Amino acid sequence: MPIFKFDSNSLQLLEETTFESEDVFERRDLQRLLRQQPEVVSPDTLIISEEFGEWEDSRRRIDLLGVDKQARLVVIELKRDESGGHMELQAVRYAAMVSTLTFEKTVEIYAQYLERTNQQKDARKELLGFLGWDAPQENEFASDVCIVLAAAEFSKELTTAVLWLNARDLDIRCVRLKPYKGDGKVFIDVQQIIPLPEAEEYQIRVRNQTEQRREARRSEMDFTKYSFEGQVFNKRKLVLAVVRAFLLKSPETKFDLLKSVFPDEIRGGRGVFLLAEEAEEEIRETGSKVRRHFLDKEDILVTADNRRIAVSNQWSKETIDVFCAAARKLGFVISEIK
Repeated sequence: MPIFKFDSNSLQLLEETTFESEDVFERRDLQRLLRQQPEVVSPDTLIISEEFGEWEDSRRRIDLLGVDKQARLVVIELKRDESGGHMELQAVRYAAMVSTLTFEKTVEIYAQYLERTNQQKDARKELLGFLGWDAPQENEFASDVCIVLAAAEFSKELTTAVLWLNARDLDIRCVRLKPYKGDGKVFIDVQQIIPLPEAEEYQIRVRNQTEQRREARRSEMDFTKYSFEGQVFNKRKLVLAVVRAFLLKSPETKFDLLKSVFPDEIRGGRGVFLLAEEAEEEIRETGSKVRRHFLDKEDILVTADNRRIAVSNQWSKETIDVFCAAARKLGFVISEIK
């Protein structure tokens, strides 16, 4: 669409140009300026890192990493050319990689960024203030990752892929940065083309309806409580408590013996626990933020042969009943609270 400069006598057509023709570079110019003014492509966003790449066995780096007012992580990828390349696939990969970030790790990353950019600010205080929180809320932080793709133009293949991914509950925005020139100056027309602003309210309603359906399904889940050794547990924490109690009662137990006491078949072949190293590797390989085992430091159990054990947190009503039956045979008293 043509852009005109308005003055009192006429409308002057601005000439369409390219960033390359105007010697505007991706990192030196666009990234630097958007780092300072992220609202141009991503409103209500705090930049917490630039050229972020803190992961093993990968040289890939996120152009700009931010957090928005809803405590979601924001991956911003830039391209100055006319096609956008395969940036949507690259950005999805990045989103998966950062999806497991905790609030505390994000503070650490932000502090490093502030130091590199010579900003004398307290990372924790700044992040909490931006989010409007008095204290960290880990359950609310990084519940989702948004992706912003900013480029001079986007190919049909890319926009088709983004529309398909958004229909499957991803949040990817395409922002076109179209350069024009006139009177010796360069102007940039900034337009969000996906999702179209006029359609965004409808898409949010659809997304909210989807979330309501998920919430309804969650409400039908099993929330049975269990009494064990004077405490009340849900089924996930019950298993951790029982296995810990067994190891305290029998400190000489080695890993292989523990596997025979609580055999894999209790969970239909998927296993009561894994070596912690295997569970951690599974998280790294998949890039998933869903933990299928208790992996916090205080939850890791250690056997007599110094094997670190991660207990499964994935239990159905049927499998927890099988586990409780096995635990009762070992002499443990477990009562279901009605």
